[in-house]
Amino acid sequence: MWLLIDAGNTRVKWALHDGHAWQARGHALLNQLEQLALQWVDLPPVMRIMAANVAGTSVKTQLTDLLARHINKIEWLTPTHQQLDVHNGYTNPLQLGPDRWAALLGARKLTQGHCLVINIGTAMTVDALTADGHFLGGIIAPGFRLMREALAQGTAELGRRDGQYIPFPTNTADAIHGGIMQALIGTIGRMQHEMVQAGFPPVSCVLSGGDASLLQPHLSLTVIMVDNLVLEGLLRIVRE
Repeated sequence: MWLLIDAGNTRVKWALHDGHAWQARGHALLNQLEQLALQWVDLPPVMRIMAANVAGTSVKTQLTDLLARHINKIEWLTPTHQQLDVHNGYTNPLQLGPDRWAALLGARKLTQGHCLVINIGTAMTVDALTADGHFLGGIIAPGFRLMREALAQGTAELGRRDGQYIPFPTNTADAIHGGIMQALIGTIGRMQHEMVQAGFPPVSCVLSGGDASLLQPHLSLTVIMVDNLVLEGLLRIVRE
Protein backbone atom coordinates (compact mmCIF):
# COMPACT_ATOMS: atom_id res chain seq x y z
CA MET A 1 0.00 0.00 0.00
CA TRP A 2 1.05 3.58 -0.70
CA LEU A 3 -0.13 6.48 1.46
CA LEU A 4 -0.16 9.79 -0.39
CA ILE A 5 -0.62 13.10 1.42
CA ASP A 6 -1.43 16.62 0.23
CA ALA A 7 -0.87 19.12 3.06
CA GLY A 8 -2.40 22.34 1.75
CA ASN A 9 -3.19 25.79 3.05
CA THR A 10 -6.40 24.76 4.79
CA ARG A 11 -6.57 20.98 4.98
CA VAL A 12 -4.52 17.82 4.82
CA LYS A 13 -5.91 15.43 2.23
CA TRP A 14 -4.78 11.82 1.98
CA ALA A 15 -5.48 8.70 -0.01
CA LEU A 16 -4.41 5.06 0.08
CA HIS A 17 -3.54 3.21 -3.14
CA ASP A 18 -2.80 -0.50 -3.51
CA GLY A 19 -1.02 -0.23 -6.87
CA HIS A 20 -4.23 -0.87 -8.80
CA ALA A 21 -6.90 1.42 -7.35
CA TRP A 22 -7.64 3.95 -4.63
CA GLN A 23 -8.72 2.16 -1.48
CA ALA A 24 -9.49 4.96 1.00
CA ARG A 25 -9.48 8.75 1.29
CA GLY A 26 -9.79 11.30 4.06
CA HIS A 27 -8.96 14.80 5.19
CA ALA A 28 -8.64 17.04 8.24
CA LEU A 29 -8.40 20.77 8.80
CA LEU A 30 -4.95 22.03 9.77
CA ASN A 31 -6.18 22.96 13.26
CA GLN A 32 -7.74 19.52 13.73
CA LEU A 33 -4.95 17.20 12.64
CA GLU A 34 -5.60 14.95 15.61
CA GLN A 35 -8.53 13.61 13.58
CA LEU A 36 -6.01 11.93 11.30
CA ALA A 37 -4.93 9.67 14.14
CA LEU A 38 -8.46 8.25 14.19
CA GLN A 39 -8.63 8.00 10.40
CA TRP A 40 -5.30 6.16 10.30
CA VAL A 41 -5.77 3.88 13.31
CA ASP A 42 -6.64 0.89 11.10
CA LEU A 43 -4.27 1.58 8.22
CA PRO A 44 -3.01 -1.61 6.57
CA PRO A 45 0.76 -2.07 6.28
CA VAL A 46 2.17 0.82 4.25
CA MET A 47 5.24 0.33 2.07
CA ARG A 48 5.73 3.95 1.15
CA ILE A 49 4.47 7.38 2.21
CA MET A 50 4.93 10.40 -0.02
CA ALA A 51 3.72 13.89 0.83
CA ALA A 52 3.52 17.36 -0.70
CA ASN A 53 3.55 19.96 2.06
CA VAL A 54 2.93 23.70 1.74
CA ALA A 55 1.51 24.05 5.25
CA GLY A 56 4.82 24.70 7.04
CA THR A 57 7.22 22.94 9.38
CA SER A 58 4.75 22.57 12.24
CA VAL A 59 2.35 20.53 10.11
CA LYS A 60 5.27 18.50 8.78
CA THR A 61 6.32 17.66 12.34
CA GLN A 62 2.77 16.73 13.36
CA LEU A 63 2.35 14.44 10.37
CA THR A 64 5.69 12.78 11.06
CA ASP A 65 4.63 12.11 14.65
CA LEU A 66 1.20 10.81 13.66
CA LEU A 67 2.68 8.37 11.15
CA ALA A 68 5.63 7.18 13.24
CA ARG A 69 3.85 3.97 14.21
CA HIS A 70 3.18 3.07 10.58
CA ILE A 71 6.52 3.80 8.92
CA ASN A 72 9.83 5.37 9.92
CA LYS A 73 10.24 7.49 6.81
CA ILE A 74 8.06 9.96 4.94
CA GLU A 75 9.24 11.14 1.52
CA TRP A 76 8.62 14.88 1.21
CA LEU A 77 8.36 15.98 -2.40
CA THR A 78 10.92 18.60 -3.45
CA PRO A 79 10.63 20.19 -6.90
CA THR A 80 13.58 19.66 -9.21
CA HIS A 81 14.62 20.83 -12.69
CA GLN A 82 13.28 17.62 -14.21
CA GLN A 83 11.12 14.76 -12.94
CA LEU A 84 9.48 12.03 -14.97
CA ASP A 85 8.47 13.73 -18.25
CA VAL A 86 8.09 17.29 -16.94
CA HIS A 87 10.73 20.02 -17.15
CA ASN A 88 10.52 22.75 -14.49
CA GLY A 89 10.79 26.26 -15.92
CA TYR A 90 11.21 27.99 -12.56
CA THR A 91 14.50 29.89 -12.25
CA ASN A 92 14.94 28.30 -8.82
CA PRO A 93 12.98 25.01 -8.76
CA LEU A 94 12.93 25.00 -4.95
CA GLN A 95 10.73 28.12 -4.99
CA LEU A 96 7.95 26.20 -6.72
CA GLY A 97 5.42 24.77 -4.27
CA PRO A 98 5.55 20.97 -4.14
CA ASP A 99 1.77 20.89 -4.55
CA ARG A 100 2.04 22.71 -7.88
CA TRP A 101 4.86 20.41 -8.97
CA ALA A 102 2.85 17.31 -8.10
CA ALA A 103 -0.19 18.74 -9.93
CA LEU A 104 1.90 19.31 -13.06
CA LEU A 105 3.19 15.74 -12.93
CA GLY A 106 -0.36 14.49 -12.53
CA ALA A 107 -1.71 16.66 -15.35
CA ARG A 108 0.99 15.50 -17.73
CA LYS A 109 -0.46 11.98 -17.71
CA LEU A 110 -3.98 13.22 -18.46
CA THR A 111 -3.38 15.28 -21.58
CA GLN A 112 -0.64 15.40 -24.19
CA GLY A 113 -1.54 18.80 -25.67
CA HIS A 114 -0.69 22.29 -24.45
CA CYS A 115 -2.78 22.89 -21.34
CA LEU A 116 -3.46 25.01 -18.30
CA VAL A 117 -3.19 23.27 -14.95
CA ILE A 118 -5.60 24.92 -12.51
CA ASN A 119 -5.97 24.24 -8.80
CA ILE A 120 -8.47 26.31 -6.86
CA GLY A 121 -8.88 26.14 -3.11
CA THR A 122 -7.66 28.73 -0.61
CA ALA A 123 -5.55 30.06 -3.49
CA MET A 124 -5.86 29.56 -7.22
CA THR A 125 -2.84 28.53 -9.26
CA VAL A 126 -2.86 28.61 -13.06
CA ASP A 127 0.18 26.93 -14.60
CA ALA A 128 1.17 26.63 -18.26
CA LEU A 129 2.28 23.18 -19.45
CA THR A 130 3.32 22.51 -23.04
CA ALA A 131 2.67 19.42 -25.10
CA ASP A 132 6.30 18.32 -24.73
CA GLY A 133 6.18 18.58 -20.93
CA HIS A 134 7.71 22.01 -20.29
CA PHE A 135 6.26 23.97 -17.38
CA LEU A 136 6.56 27.52 -18.65
CA GLY A 137 5.53 29.20 -15.40
CA GLY A 138 2.30 30.20 -13.75
CA ILE A 139 0.45 32.53 -11.42
CA ILE A 140 -0.99 32.45 -7.91
CA ALA A 141 -4.16 34.37 -7.02
CA PRO A 142 -6.58 34.35 -4.08
CA GLY A 143 -9.27 31.69 -4.32
CA PHE A 144 -13.01 32.30 -4.21
CA ARG A 145 -13.48 32.17 -0.45
CA LEU A 146 -10.32 34.14 0.27
CA MET A 147 -11.52 36.93 -2.04
CA ARG A 148 -14.93 36.95 -0.40
CA GLU A 149 -13.37 37.03 3.08
CA ALA A 150 -11.10 39.93 2.12
CA LEU A 151 -14.08 41.85 0.74
CA ALA A 152 -16.09 41.23 3.91
CA GLN A 153 -13.23 42.34 6.15
CA GLY A 154 -12.44 45.42 4.10
CA THR A 155 -15.96 46.82 3.85
CA ALA A 156 -18.53 47.85 6.42
CA GLU A 157 -21.76 46.66 4.81
CA LEU A 158 -21.15 43.82 2.37
CA GLY A 159 -20.56 40.92 4.75
CA ARG A 160 -20.26 37.28 3.75
CA ARG A 161 -23.18 36.68 1.44
CA ASP A 162 -23.96 33.61 -0.66
CA GLY A 163 -24.98 34.39 -4.20
CA GLN A 164 -25.06 32.91 -7.66
CA TYR A 165 -23.53 33.75 -11.00
CA ILE A 166 -25.81 35.67 -13.37
CA PRO A 167 -24.73 37.97 -16.21
CA PHE A 168 -26.18 41.15 -14.72
CA PRO A 169 -26.56 40.87 -10.93
CA THR A 170 -29.41 42.86 -9.39
CA ASN A 171 -28.68 42.18 -5.71
CA THR A 172 -25.57 42.49 -3.58
CA ALA A 173 -25.04 38.79 -2.91
CA ASP A 174 -25.05 37.98 -6.63
CA ALA A 175 -22.91 41.04 -7.37
CA ILE A 176 -20.22 39.81 -4.96
CA HIS A 177 -20.38 36.25 -6.29
CA GLY A 178 -20.27 37.44 -9.90
CA GLY A 179 -17.44 39.89 -9.30
CA ILE A 180 -15.25 37.24 -7.73
CA MET A 181 -16.08 34.68 -10.41
CA GLN A 182 -15.29 37.14 -13.19
CA ALA A 183 -11.96 37.95 -11.53
CA LEU A 184 -11.06 34.25 -11.43
CA ILE A 185 -12.32 33.51 -14.95
CA GLY A 186 -10.55 36.59 -16.28
CA THR A 187 -7.29 35.48 -14.67
CA ILE A 188 -7.54 32.11 -16.38
CA GLY A 189 -8.49 33.75 -19.67
CA ARG A 190 -5.46 36.00 -19.50
CA MET A 191 -3.14 33.02 -18.95
CA GLN A 192 -4.80 31.31 -21.90
CA HIS A 193 -4.09 34.44 -23.97
CA GLU A 194 -0.46 34.50 -22.86
CA MET A 195 0.02 30.89 -23.97
CA VAL A 196 -1.50 31.68 -27.36
CA GLN A 197 0.78 34.70 -27.73
CA ALA A 198 3.81 32.55 -26.86
CA GLY A 199 2.89 30.00 -29.54
CA PHE A 200 1.45 27.35 -27.21
CA PRO A 201 -2.34 27.62 -27.57
CA PRO A 202 -3.88 25.41 -24.86
CA VAL A 203 -6.44 22.87 -26.01
CA SER A 204 -7.59 21.91 -22.52
CA CYS A 205 -7.28 22.66 -18.84
CA VAL A 206 -6.84 20.18 -16.03
CA LEU A 207 -8.97 21.46 -13.16
CA SER A 208 -8.85 20.42 -9.51
CA GLY A 209 -9.45 21.75 -6.00
CA GLY A 210 -12.31 22.33 -3.63
CA ASP A 211 -13.92 25.08 -5.73
CA ALA A 212 -13.32 23.49 -9.14
CA SER A 213 -17.03 22.95 -9.68
CA LEU A 214 -17.64 26.72 -9.37
CA LEU A 215 -15.26 27.43 -12.24
CA GLN A 216 -15.95 24.53 -14.56
CA PRO A 217 -19.19 25.84 -16.21
CA HIS A 218 -17.52 29.13 -17.15
CA LEU A 219 -14.33 27.90 -18.84
CA SER A 220 -13.99 27.97 -22.62
CA LEU A 221 -11.35 25.23 -22.79
CA THR A 222 -12.06 21.52 -22.69
CA VAL A 223 -12.04 20.75 -18.95
CA ILE A 224 -10.54 17.61 -17.43
CA MET A 225 -11.83 17.46 -13.86
CA VAL A 226 -9.72 15.66 -11.26
CA ASP A 227 -10.73 15.09 -7.65
CA ASN A 228 -7.23 15.72 -6.25
CA LEU A 229 -4.56 16.38 -8.84
CA VAL A 230 -1.78 16.63 -6.26
CA LEU A 231 -2.43 13.07 -5.10
CA GLU A 232 -2.49 11.90 -8.73
CA GLY A 233 0.94 13.44 -9.23
CA LEU A 234 2.31 11.79 -6.11
CA LEU A 235 0.94 8.49 -7.33
CA ARG A 236 2.86 8.87 -10.60
CA ILE A 237 6.08 9.32 -8.65
CA VAL A 238 5.68 6.24 -6.45
CA ARG A 239 4.72 4.14 -9.47
CA GLU A 240 8.08 4.82 -11.13
